[in-house]
Amino acid sequence: MSTVPPPPPPPSNGSAMVEVNGVSKVFGDVVAVSDVSFSVRSGVTALLGPNGAGKSTLFRVMCGLTPPTKGTVRVLGADARRDRDVRGRIGLVPQQDGLFERLSALQFVTLAAATEAVAEPQRAAQRALGVVDLDADDSRPVAGFSKGMRQRVKLAAALVHDPEVLILDEPLTGLDPVQRRRMIALFHGLGDEGRCVLVSSHVLEEVARLGSRILMIAQGRLAATGDYRELRELMDDRPHRIRIAVDRPRQFAAALVESGTAVGVSVGRDSIVVDTRDVDRLGREVAPLAQRLEARLSRVAPLDEDLESVFRYLLEKR
Repeated sequence: MSTVPPPPPPPSNGSAMVEVNGVSKVFGDVVAVSDVSFSVRSGVTALLGPNGAGKSTLFRVMCGLTPPTKGTVRVLGADARRDRDVRGRIGLVPQQDGLFERLSALQFVTLAAATEAVAEPQRAAQRALGVVDLDADDSRPVAGFSKGMRQRVKLAAALVHDPEVLILDEPLTGLDPVQRRRMIALFHGLGDEGRCVLVSSHVLEEVARLGSRILMIAQGRLAATGDYRELRELMDDRPHRIRIAVDRPRQFAAALVESGTAVGVSVGRDSIVVDTRDVDRLGREVAPLAQRLEARLSRVAPLDEDLESVFRYLLEKR
């Protein structure tokens, strides 16, 4: 895979490339972002949060596309909303498509280059399309492209002017596993060149593969920060909640409590909800216990594996 030329060096004073200080964004009665603060240097940083958590709004504020209701954002030492020059040093991949359907990939990325006043825009577009593994000679309109190809066209358009800060909103959506691996390798390569790469995702496994510093956001608030290992430990510190559908719920619940596998149990008419700190042990015990009690076991399902529940837990701890 080819690479784009390295950007100019970041500010020599060693300051963060992106600084978000006490930022809130309110739309009418809706608080989309609430008092968020963090700073980011070069390299890859992931913004992890469920859909509707405020990730896209925060990115729009950082790019200067919408003003914060409260707080300040500095990108490369300047306010992107007021400073045209710094806006030209940011590359954005929005979550929305925003492609001109009748244009080819080369035409679209060339237009993006011309908009950024890039010298020799077509040559720059050809290079950027090569970086994301797309054929610049493909004359088909992007309307006929797959979701993954469209994502890569947007990424090429964001890279075409060699930005120092890249803000990528769910850029891996729609890519197949091979494409995802290649794009993650590209993000790391860009970070290694000294760029600041901010990547949002609602998929925990994606963020684990990024292997980067993580900012976790939920309900518009920053829930936690750290590397993947640190945040995984935070998540594992809480009991796991499992629903077990069984026709002898009271006997089943009593046996799990007696064995010490359950730290809490709620009994329903035909199921129980179990809190446990040892999911593996629970998994090993459920089937033999059902056999011993001569109970009919119909379903075992986690209730707290989604990101929303993880973030609610982290927010409650604050």
